[in-house]
Amino acid sequence: MAQQKPTVVLVHGAFAESASWNGVVEQLQANAVPAIAVANPLRSLPGDAAYLRDVLAGIDTPVVLVGHSYGGMVITEAAGSDKVAGLVYVCAFAPEQGESAFALSTKFPGSTLGDALIAYPVTTGGNEFAIRADAFHHQFAADVPPGRAAVMSATQRPVTEIALAAALPTDAPAWRSIPSWFVFSDEDLNIPVALHRFMADRAGAKGIREVPGASHALSVSQPEVVTASILEAVHAVGA
Repeated sequence: MAQQKPTVVLVHGAFAESASWNGVVEQLQANAVPAIAVANPLRSLPGDAAYLRDVLAGIDTPVVLVGHSYGGMVITEAAGSDKVAGLVYVCAFAPEQGESAFALSTKFPGSTLGDALIAYPVTTGGNEFAIRADAFHHQFAADVPPGRAAVMSATQRPVTEIALAAALPTDAPAWRSIPSWFVFSDEDLNIPVALHRFMADRAGAKGIREVPGASHALSVSQPEVVTASILEAVHAVGA
């Protein structure tokens, strides 16, 4: 298996969707690296991870698993098989057992996401969160052109409160046993840069890229930087 070219599986987070990986997928394909952008349900951490495991079960090569934002929670919970050879966290949470996205986001000062959210009840129970249209550009994608940010706002995938509040169930977070790479922005308004640095250090990251002046939507605004970290992981695990 180690001699097969890995497949890159990309998992978006809250307030994004699969097309947020388009620029990264294009560059991976240009480098002859197969890639799949998964539609993350954003309903519950155990359920989202179970769905991702179902996707992984259908792939017959090693996998480099990439998560953005809350997608980092999902890949950390889901990557419990020998098939996953590497992890890449893109402006993403890399939790320890018992940590939630909500709890991690307040571990260090700097996140302004709470003030940008709207909440409404859903019939399946609890509340669902989205970023207000008037706040989306500044909060989520400040370095993306306004017109494109407006489209991203209109196509954002809301997330349930249950998902964001859920503590990581596994007692074996994937980054403890699988090599990881981190790429993040120093002006991320959703996840403070101090938290990104903390999580990368805790995970013993094989590679760290800190991008100056970039937003939380790093895969959209600077896909070439994100792709560079992914290719670094692909080459390391596929050697």
